[in-house]
Amino acid sequence: MRGPRSANIKFSLLVVAFLIVLGILYYSQSIVTALQKIVHQLLRDEQKVATLYAQTIEHVANSETPTDFEFLFDKIISAIDFPLIETDASETVIKSYRNVEIDSSLSDSARALYLLQLVKKMDEQNPPIKIVYQKTIVLSEIHYSESNTIISIRKMIVQLQQLPYVEISLGAMFVLLAYFGFSYLKRNEQSSIWVGMSKETAHQLGTPLSSMMGWLEIIKSQLQHETDERVHALETISEMENDMQRLNKVAERFSKIGSKPSLKEENILEIIQTIVEYFQKRINTSTRFGAGKQVAFHLHHRGETLARVNRELLEWVFENLVKNAIDAIEMKNGSITFLLEGNKKELRIDVTDTGKGIVAQHRKEVFRPGYSTKERGWGLGLTLSKRIIEMYHKGKLELVESKAGKGTTFRIQLPK
Repeated sequence: MRGPRSANIKFSLLVVAFLIVLGILYYSQSIVTALQKIVHQLLRDEQKVATLYAQTIEHVANSETPTDFEFLFDKIISAIDFPLIETDASETVIKSYRNVEIDSSLSDSARALYLLQLVKKMDEQNPPIKIVYQKTIVLSEIHYSESNTIISIRKMIVQLQQLPYVEISLGAMFVLLAYFGFSYLKRNEQSSIWVGMSKETAHQLGTPLSSMMGWLEIIKSQLQHETDERVHALETISEMENDMQRLNKVAERFSKIGSKPSLKEENILEIIQTIVEYFQKRINTSTRFGAGKQVAFHLHHRGETLARVNRELLEWVFENLVKNAIDAIEMKNGSITFLLEGNKKELRIDVTDTGKGIVAQHRKEVFRPGYSTKERGWGLGLTLSKRIIEMYHKGKLELVESKAGKGTTFRIQLPK
C-alpha cells in the first residue's frame, strides 16, 4: 500500500518548499533592513546640512563684524544635493530655492504658487528650520525634502520587498504548469494502460468461457432421466449458466473500456434490483465473501429513477461498490442501503454500508490506482468505477462520509 509513503513524500516536499520561501524572505528582508539603515543615515546627514545652512545664514544676519563665509558657501553649502526652499516667516513669500526643478515656461506668480505647494509637501516630511535674528525675530524658514538618492533607494527597497513575492508567484506558476503537464501525461499513460489491460482481459476470458459453455452442453445431454438428482443438477446448471452470462458480461465490459459506450434511458432502480438479487443468492455460500455472513439489502427511492446510461458499465460500478461494502462488513450481520433521489437535473444514488469504515488519512487515496487495504485484488475497482461514471457518463462518484466502525457512504450523481 503506497498511500502513506506518497503522503510522506508530498509532506516533505511541502516542508522543503516552505523552508526555501522562508530563506528567500529572510535574505531579502536583511537587504531591506540594511538599505533602510542607509536611508536613515542619509536623512540625518541631510538634516545636519540643512541645519548648518540655516545656522550660517542666521550667523551672518546676527554678525556685527564682517566675517569671511566664502569657503562655507562655496565648498559646503554648494554641495547640497537635495531640494531646499527659503521662505519668509509667514511662509507666503519665496526668498530663495535650490535643487528644485521648475518648468521654465511658468509665469512668476505660477512659479511662486508651485513653490508654496512644494513647501507644504516638504513640511510633511521634515519640520522647517527657523532663522532667528537677535534670538526673537524669525527672519525666514528653511524647508527641505529628500534627495534623489534617497528617493531612488526607497524605490529600491519597495522593489526588494516585492521581489520575493514575485519570485514565489512565478515559481508557483511554474510548479502548477509542470504539475498539470505531468498530470496530463500521466492520465494519458494511465488511459493507455487501462485500455490495453481491458482488451487483454477480455481476450483472456474469451477462451475459457467458450470451453465452459461447451462442457455445459455436454452435461445437459447426459442428464436424460427424470430423477431428483437430475432436477438438482439442472438447477445447478441453471445457476452455472447465470454465472457464465456474468462472465460474458465481464468480458464485454472490459472490451468497452477505451471506446465510446452507447447510452440509453434505463431504470436505475431496476438495475440495482438485478445486482441485489444476484448477490443475495451467492453471498451466504461464497467463500469469496465469507460463508455464513448475513447481509441485508435495503432499497429506497424518491422521485424519478430514469437516466441515460450504459447498462453493462453501470452494473459494473454497482457490483464494485457492493463487493467493497460486503468486504468492509466484518461482523456476521450487516446491511447495504441504496437511496435514489431524482429531480429534473440529476439522479443521485447513495450506497451506504455498516462496515468498518475508512481511516481519515486514507480517504483521499481510495480512488487512486493500486490502492487497496485487502489482501486480494489490484485496487482497481473504485478507480475503474470513478472512470466509468465521470468519463463515460459525465457524472460524479465521491466518498461522502465514512466513520470508523459505523460504515461508509459513496454517492453517484448521474445527469439527466
